[in-house]
Amino acid sequence: MLALACLVFLLAMLGVAAWRDLTTMTIPNWVSIALALGFPVAALALGLGADVMSAHLLAGGLAFAACLALFYSGIIGGGDAKLYPAVALWMGGSAALPFLLTTFMAGGALALLLMTARRLAPTNAATPMVLRRFCDPVEGVPYGLAIASGAIWSLPHVGWISLQFAS
Repeated sequence: MLALACLVFLLAMLGVAAWRDLTTMTIPNWVSIALALGFPVAALALGLGADVMSAHLLAGGLAFAACLALFYSGIIGGGDAKLYPAVALWMGGSAALPFLLTTFMAGGALALLLMTARRLAPTNAATPMVLRRFCDPVEGVPYGLAIASGAIWSLPHVGWISLQFAS
């Protein structure tokens, strides 16, 4: 029951991040903070060992370093640079590579979709503001949606989830 509550919390935070990024092109800081602070609490409650917790901390730390470099290079936004490491903390070492790859693929598919929409969809005063923003070539990509998708697709590889829900 506790593992289910942790999973629901993770999914709820991913949903909020994806929705807010999709609708406002921002990811609230409180979502990343809640995820980062929530994992140690969940890990202790689930009784994860020190070796498992250190693998999760390593995954989050490496993701943070990589995202910091990408942010300062101007490749990703600040919300994405905070959300990805916070989610990587929950994914741990066993799901780090699947999380990276599925997030990358979801982000690529989202970027292709937006590029196509930006070429084909006419924008004028009658176009709703949300759609107009998506069709504007100067707007970015709501990558929080890709991060949430990558995390959800990677859940079967997360050690604490597969241990709790295997039977």
